[in-house]
Amino acid sequence: MYSLSQFKGKKGVLLYFYPKDDTPGCTKEACSFRDTFPHFTKKGVQVLGVSNDDLESHGKFRKKYDLNFPLLSDPDHKVSEAYGVYKLKNNYGRDYWGIERSSFIIDKEGKIKKIFRRVKVDGHTEEILSNL
Repeated sequence: MYSLSQFKGKKGVLLYFYPKDDTPGCTKEACSFRDTFPHFTKKGVQVLGVSNDDLESHGKFRKKYDLNFPLLSDPDHKVSEAYGVYKLKNNYGRDYWGIERSSFIIDKEGKIKKIFRRVKVDGHTEEILSNL
């Protein structure tokens, strides 16, 4: 169990929401955060990934790609809804509910400093680092 209050007083948190473990875009995004993790650590920022996948799926995903930050499970999508990222989506004419790829930079007081909506994976990590 994690709570943002655990990180209060630290430099900050990058809370990123992604649709699904071990899918092409989500894997590319997670690996980008993995590879740049030392830059976040140097700035005192904790990276946390969130999806609706269960803990078992997260464990396999973390192990397969050697991810060096926590993945949080939101199976009832309460957190995703609270952040406004659980949306009605459309893929090939099929409507379904899921996470819209989004990131939030949260400051040491627990306040949202910057929001990135409808994230494109390429260049996103660099965009976040430049905003810390």
